[in-house]
Amino acid sequence: MGLSTSERKLRIRRRIRKVSVGTAERPRLSIFRSNSAIYAQVIDDNSGVTIAAASSRDKELAKAKGTKSEIAAMVGKAIAEKATKAGIDKVAFDRGGNLYHGRVKSLADGAREAGLKF
Repeated sequence: MGLSTSERKLRIRRRIRKVSVGTAERPRLSIFRSNSAIYAQVIDDNSGVTIAAASSRDKELAKAKGTKSEIAAMVGKAIAEKATKAGIDKVAFDRGGNLYHGRVKSLADGAREAGLKF
């Protein structure tokens, strides 16, 4: 008997978090994906502070038209712009138990295009 999808995702998330830790020099870019929205945060785990955040539910992005993947790419660009304003150019990518595919991949590609390195 196998694991449920949520149990499997939780196991993967814990395994990723053992390795991926955000520092002040290289904070963690954390992704949360729901069925309807996608959220991204740049987090310094040492001090427990969220440095920048963006989501598809932000006012400027909520009006955007397009597929979920296109909107995720816009969220990636928005988080990269906010992070560079805060003086961050390198991050550790935390896919949050999701597969690096579809919306998660397009968010990462959008963030790379806007100047984040990971």
